Formats: sequence, structure tokens, C-alpha cells
Amino acid sequence: MSKFQAITSLFILVFIIIFVSYKITAFSSNHPTTNHSTSNRYIQLQLLGVNDFHGQLNKYQLVSGTMAGGAEYLAAYLKKYKQENPNTLLVHAGDMVGGSPPISSQFQDEPTIEFLNLLHFDVGTPGNHELDEGVNEMKRLIHGGFNKKTGYFQGANTAYSSANIIDRKSGLPLLPPYVIKQMDGIDIGFIGVVTKETNMYVSPENRKEVEITDEISAINRTVKILKDKGIKVIVVLAHNSAKSEKAGANSTGALMEMAPKIDDEVDVIFAGHSHEYANTVAAGKLIVQAYSNGKAFSQVNLEIDPHSKIIVKKQAKIIATSHQHIKPDEETVALLNKYRKRLGSKFNQVIGEMPEEIRRNQDANGESPLAKMIAESEREAMGVDIAFVHQGEMRKSLKKGKITVEDLYTNVPMGHSVSKLILTGEQIKLALEQQWTKEYENRLQTVGLTYDWEAKAPIGSKVVVLKDKKGQEIQPNNEYEVAVSNYLASGGDNFTAFEQGRLVESGPQVVTALIRHIQQKYPPHSLKE
Repeated sequence: MSKFQAITSLFILVFIIIFVSYKITAFSSNHPTTNHSTSNRYIQLQLLGVNDFHGQLNKYQLVSGTMAGGAEYLAAYLKKYKQENPNTLLVHAGDMVGGSPPISSQFQDEPTIEFLNLLHFDVGTPGNHELDEGVNEMKRLIHGGFNKKTGYFQGANTAYSSANIIDRKSGLPLLPPYVIKQMDGIDIGFIGVVTKETNMYVSPENRKEVEITDEISAINRTVKILKDKGIKVIVVLAHNSAKSEKAGANSTGALMEMAPKIDDEVDVIFAGHSHEYANTVAAGKLIVQAYSNGKAFSQVNLEIDPHSKIIVKKQAKIIATSHQHIKPDEETVALLNKYRKRLGSKFNQVIGEMPEEIRRNQDANGESPLAKMIAESEREAMGVDIAFVHQGEMRKSLKKGKITVEDLYTNVPMGHSVSKLILTGEQIKLALEQQWTKEYENRLQTVGLTYDWEAKAPIGSKVVVLKDKKGQEIQPNNEYEVAVSNYLASGGDNFTAFEQGRLVESGPQVVTALIRHIQQKYPPHSLKE
């Protein structure tokens, strides 16, 4: 063999080795491993998600025996994880406001939006509670504007998306149906949706300008738009329920049923609404939910091929915001102190002392001790014999011991007022029948009347005996004065029977009526002596 032939043969051999090595590597890209050489070839994208914060800036609670929660700790964690990976986007799945404690609610939830701005949240979607005070107030918190209570507010720096909140006038989405963010040369499409149940939870008056349409249709329609734009990484922010065990098994919730019907181009779904733990895969889609109130957040890690721009690996963790081993974020502490100072001492006032815990939970008969107490307070406030309270009026049980104004505003945060209505006996019966539908059971707390019901009877015919507090049967054509919240009076929670009633008088806020009731019935121990 000549020298030239030897060199040529060596060249060919080297070429073959390189070519074979390339083919093996290219094949391996479809089956990524966790070794460093594989990881280094892919773009590492981190999504940090929060859901159902509900303005709980100063709420701390035990999680697995360790204190967690609070905006200053949530901020510390999110900043820490973001610092560890510059390719990070912060997202939320709705209900960041609404049902908030005084530190947020007394300022129209502007402090919570300021908190999100401080952390530079990238993308979010409205939940049902963003509509609690109507479309215009939701738009003000997002885009900025004037409120007579707080003045001008700059709005959110977060890009909001909702593909299924439709403006009735234009027939178009009220907010952008999608948001595109770019990280390290990769375009990521985000689609927001809110549960159709919003049509039940939000009073007709506060959603009259919009229609909440089918989530699946809205998602799939928007996915097609993103695909046409060449977007290959698609994330849905869905204010819909999901739940799973820690290992991902036994998953339940609306998104488990929706996932097979959602376009397979969707890679990840951030869930919300049900305040549960979820970290599971359904129909090839990674689905996560991180409880509620800031006591945890979702970490989703994506490995993306920079050439094909396709996700080759995805995994998630739900991380509790434990106070151990981390210091509170100083910027957030300053924000909280600013609003604590503005809130003043009024909310620290002790107004009562409970001999035992007053539980929110309902028993098998639909009775809730706390709901009954609220119903009694509404009945007293309006001078009537009958009152109704829905379970969504209160957020948690009333603790044993001293009760402050802040405790009650936190437990009963919705800001509803009490209404006196005149209803016929037939309308009262209809309201009770509306506790049961084909999809769910939504029990009302009542005082001033009793009724029997048959569980196996058809929907609409379950109530069989209905009497007033004197034991007299409620007559269909007789008129009765009743107390309800203005939310129920407007047909909220699908109790349209109350909407048929005649409004006689508008009373105090529900929480004000409850404060008066507790002051009279359960004064602080020091006042009893």
C-alpha cells in the first residue's frame, strides 16, 4: 500500500467513525437520558407556577408539620429558583385575587397585583374570582385604571390570556387567547382558560358583558393558531380542577376528563380551582396544581431540542414554601409592612371569644355550624324569620378563642351585603330544589324553616315537607320575608329562584352582620367579668 493509499484509508476510517457516532447521537435525542452530556445538548426551560393565591399575602399554615406560606416566603423561593436557571418563566392559573384577607381586599386587591409585579410574573389567566366584582374591575386590575375607593392603579405587568372569556358585543375573546414568550431562541405559546362553572359562581350581573364558553373548544381552536405560527411548545393555564396522589396515581378532576379531548400538541397544563395537589400525566400531557394560598408552587422542567424545538423531556415537582432553611424576601416584607400600616389597628380589635371551634364543613344533612351562625346574623340584621346562606360565603372554620375583626374578614371575605326579599312559598321550595342538579349537590344553610327531602327522588322533586319555625306548612301562594346575600339575590350559584323574589331592603355587609352577632352572643371574656 502506498503512502497516499494509507492516508486515504485513514481518512475514510475517521469519516466512518464520525458518521456512525453522529447517527447514534441523533437516534438518542429521541430517548433522552439524565446524563450531563445529554442535558447539555438541550435547552433547559423552567416554568414556576402558582394557582389560587386568593390575595393571601399574610397567610401562614402548617404543611407536613412545618410552617409554610406567606408572600415573603413564596417570593424568596421563586427568586431562588429563578436565579438558578435564567431560562425561567413565572406563570399563574387564576384566582390570584378574590376571597382575600383585609391586607389585600381592603385595597381592591391592588397589593396582590403589586406583589405579582414585584416578582415579574410573565403570564397569567383569570380564574372565576377575578370576576367577583365584574368585568370592568377585572380589566382595571389587569390594564390599570381608576377606582373610587383606591384611586388610580397602574395595573399588572403580567401578560394575561383567556381563550374562553368572550365579549358578548364583539364575539371575540375579551383578553388575548394566547401569549407567546421566547426563551433562549425557543417560542413558547401559552393559552389561558377558565372553568365553565364560572357561569354558576359569578353573579349574572358581574358577567353580563361576557360569555364563558367551552374550554376544550377554545384550547383546540387556539392551538391551531399557534401551530400555524410554527409554535411547538404549548402550555395551557387552565383554571380547572385536577388532583392526584404524590406519585401521580389515582388522578381525578375536570382536566383528567378533558385531557384526551385536548389537542396532543399541548405539552403541559397548569391546573387550579380545586386547591389540590396534582402532579400527573393524562393523555400525554403533564398536569400540575400546587394547592392554594401560596403554600406551594409548581416547578416544571422542560428539556427542548434547539434544532427541532420540540420537548424531549418534561418533569415536575410541587414544592412547599416551608419557612425552614430560607429567609423571607426583603422587598416583599417592605410591601407587606406598607399595607399593614395603611390598614391600621381597626382589624386587630378583639370583638368576641368563641368557646369552641365553629366549623365550616357540612354534615350529612348539609348543616354547617358556621353557615348557620351567618344565617342567624343575617336574619337578625334584616328582622325576618327565614334566612339562607350558601357554602361559598365563608372560607374556613372560626377558631376557638379570641376573634378579631381581621379573623372575620378573612373567614367571610367576599364583601357581599345582606338583602331582604319577599318570596312566595313556591319560590322558596324552588330554591331548595335547586340544591341538586345532575352534575353536583350544592346545599344551602337555612334558619327559620325545616324540610324533609328524598335522596332518590327525581331532580326538582326532592323536597317533600316544608314548614316554618312554628311548624306550619309553607304555603305555595303565601309571601314570606327572607334574608340572603346580594349574591344569592342576584341568582348566584345558579339559585335563580332568589332572583325571582322582590327586593325590599338592602342591609349591611354579611361580615358586619356577623360581627354584631358575635359581639352580642360571644363577647370577649374580659367584657363578661
